[in-house]
Amino acid sequence: MAEIGYGVAVKVLELLGSVTYEELSSAWGVRSDLTRLEGTVKAIKAVLLDAEEKQASDHRLSFWLGKLKDVLKDAENVLDEFQYIVLQKEVMKRNGSTSKKVSNFFSSSNPLAVRFEMAHKIKGIRKRVDEIAAEKDNFNLAQGLEGRKLNMQERRDMTHSFVNPSNVIGRGYDKEKIMDLLMQLDASRNVSVIPIVGIGGLGKTTLAKLSFDDEQVVSHFQLRMWVCVYEDFNVTRLIKKILKSAIYRIDKDSVVDGLPNSLKELLKDKKILENLGVDELQCRLRELLKDKKFLLVLDDVWNGDRSKWNQLEELLIGGSNGSKILVTTRNSSVATIMGTTATYNLRGLPQEDCEFLFEKLAFKEGQKNQYPNLLNIGREIVKKCKGVPLAVSTLAGLLYSKVDEHEWKSIRDNEIWNLEQKEGDILPALKLSYDQLPFHLKQCFAYCSVFPKDFEFDNLQLIQFWMAHGILQSPANESQELEYVGDLYIKELLSRSFFQDVDQDELLPFYYTFKMHDLVHDLALSIAKGECSVVTKKSTLAAEVCHLSILENGQEVTTQLEKLSKVQTIIFQTEQPMSLLEACISRFKYLRLLDLSNSSFEVLPNSIGSLKHLRFLNLEGNDIIKQLPDSICKLHSLQTLRLGDCSNLERLPKGIRDIISLRFLWVTTKHTCLSEKAVGCLDSLRLLSISNCENLKCLFERMEGRLTNLRTLLVNECPSLTSLSLSIKHLTALETLIIMECEELSLMEMEGEDNQDLKLSLQKLMIVDLPKLEVLPQWLQGSANTLQSLAIANCENLKALPEWLPRLKSLHTFRIVDCPKLSSLPEGMEALTALRQLKIGGCPDLSRKCREEDSHKIAHVPKIELEEDSGSSSSSLELEEEEFDISDIQ
Repeated sequence: MAEIGYGVAVKVLELLGSVTYEELSSAWGVRSDLTRLEGTVKAIKAVLLDAEEKQASDHRLSFWLGKLKDVLKDAENVLDEFQYIVLQKEVMKRNGSTSKKVSNFFSSSNPLAVRFEMAHKIKGIRKRVDEIAAEKDNFNLAQGLEGRKLNMQERRDMTHSFVNPSNVIGRGYDKEKIMDLLMQLDASRNVSVIPIVGIGGLGKTTLAKLSFDDEQVVSHFQLRMWVCVYEDFNVTRLIKKILKSAIYRIDKDSVVDGLPNSLKELLKDKKILENLGVDELQCRLRELLKDKKFLLVLDDVWNGDRSKWNQLEELLIGGSNGSKILVTTRNSSVATIMGTTATYNLRGLPQEDCEFLFEKLAFKEGQKNQYPNLLNIGREIVKKCKGVPLAVSTLAGLLYSKVDEHEWKSIRDNEIWNLEQKEGDILPALKLSYDQLPFHLKQCFAYCSVFPKDFEFDNLQLIQFWMAHGILQSPANESQELEYVGDLYIKELLSRSFFQDVDQDELLPFYYTFKMHDLVHDLALSIAKGECSVVTKKSTLAAEVCHLSILENGQEVTTQLEKLSKVQTIIFQTEQPMSLLEACISRFKYLRLLDLSNSSFEVLPNSIGSLKHLRFLNLEGNDIIKQLPDSICKLHSLQTLRLGDCSNLERLPKGIRDIISLRFLWVTTKHTCLSEKAVGCLDSLRLLSISNCENLKCLFERMEGRLTNLRTLLVNECPSLTSLSLSIKHLTALETLIIMECEELSLMEMEGEDNQDLKLSLQKLMIVDLPKLEVLPQWLQGSANTLQSLAIANCENLKALPEWLPRLKSLHTFRIVDCPKLSSLPEGMEALTALRQLKIGGCPDLSRKCREEDSHKIAHVPKIELEEDSGSSSSSLELEEEEFDISDIQ
């Protein structure tokens, strides 16, 4: 996978070019080695992308690339050790160490053993790189094929990718037929199985989703469940997934009446499910389905073993008459084994529908008729897609807004279309689209293969994942953050159909989720083969694998890990024993990312402090852990620390101030106040979330001058909180502020400050469930030129909107819900010329006045919603589906 090798080469050169190594090379006597290493890596980097294209037809070249990638990673690890030493130096400075001690990091008085060891490592790396570089002339590689950077200033308009799932083209007839089958009664059996069969990318899952979410289906079935099956038809695992899906639906719809107590226990504590034995699981499943008319979707089934299906089927036949199981599969033999009704064979989309879909996604609205030649070429490309919607949408996304006929013809005439397509092969259209990606998007996409199929990505975590591995390019504009670059990457991959199923969280404007089509996941796996692996008991791991997602536990898994040495990513997808965690920490010293979310470790091993390369640590959802080891404070390189929903965490370690690279902190704690002395790491934070802290009374003590780089602050469910204890004048970079469910907070504690001539950058403000809030704080005027979105909900004592509200010149969305004491809008609302959406609900006096006396104040607003009742405040804050534009998220 040469693009990963290329990416490592880029990282090595960035490190070598920094001021840090200028200083080190002189102090430690390795200047000549580092200079020579830099020159050699530059020469190799120039031919790497050509090597990627040629390696498929040259085994020797592929072997050479493997050796090269291995040594470049070793070089990166050694240089990263230097970076850690620099961070240690900075920590000592901040802690008031003597200048003599600080200088020792770079001076000849540093222990000789350390200097000798590091110099020896550098010389060894340099020699190995020289030897491998000498071989490149054997392959006649071309220079100058480096992929272009994604232009950060010219963002593509990507709203076309976010088509409402109900607006699927050309499948209306198929949906009607599936709906008819779901509603039919079969007198001969309680549970019927309906197979949908078709090749990959045809839209089987989309068709199943359309039917699953149809209002008629929702009302017809008492219980609906959705399970993604894929290759491993493990009956125990599938029972767990069915139960989890049922629990999610029951919990979501609040339908618990009539449930057996054993299932109510699962609703209260979903972790119980993981510890149940096979007999208990089967019993719970039979209890769940007994005498209920249910719909179960088994998506993407590959199992051809009738005995396995019979084992699962026996547990599902207890539903009442009319229950249905809808199966999607690429394999007609699977349909024969499982189906009780005739197979529904899904055909390709007609050419006319495919052309309509392509034109919708390849051209900006109203522009297709300006390019008749492109339209004709596009129709020829569509023919090659053979009615497969995924192929059509992928290539349309690739060509979107491009008007160069040569680019369109190169796609149409590419030789990949001539390759024999075998069953199970990845669509040529996907390979084509991948080949057209710039290298930095290729490696970001490939790393996604470490997550299992049907994984729900969230933008924040994926960006932090990429950052942990250093694969985000430095922004062209120095004022932009790496997080912004990562968000651009996600949107670019979305626009090219590498991601799909976007779901925006209406209460968190900076957060959204998405998934990857299983065929696209297959593509990522084929590209990252040997780099990334999902680990099960049956896995066979390549020795060079670096990124692991561990799905199962047991001795078989432990034995496989013993073969590896250079692992950089470990994601525990299921509960693991402490012994395995300790073994991983001991063995894998180059870990960049460790995800232990939803684990039940009572403590973390002290050895975690030895992971000097670690950038990402996730303990989210661990409701057992009470404290973190002090050694965690040695993780000076750590950028992301996720401690959300760690409900028994007593406090953060005092030395956490030494984690000076921290950019993202999400914390739940039992502590009453976060001390400034304990959280000195806040200087580097970009996103801070404090949630579910029952005892917290004030956020920080003595925070003068802190949080100057903070972009997003979320404070949620802190019922004892009376003060944010923040000096607002220092939050000059803050863009998003969300405060929810803080019953004792009034936001007035900052009003005593001198806020005249205050210049803030706030763009989005959301205030929900603050019963003590009576007036909006004056300091909001500091964002008069930047605030774009203001939402206030469930603030029952908010008496009036301030007279200065019309000074918020950039405000385009204003929502007020369940604030019953508000009776009028302030004078001068006409001055809000940027306002595009106004929603008022659950404020009867205010709604009435806006309809009558104050209608002139808001007559200029294009979209107005005035409702007497709000419904639930959270749902009422949500914008309509068709209005959502993910490109608006910063």
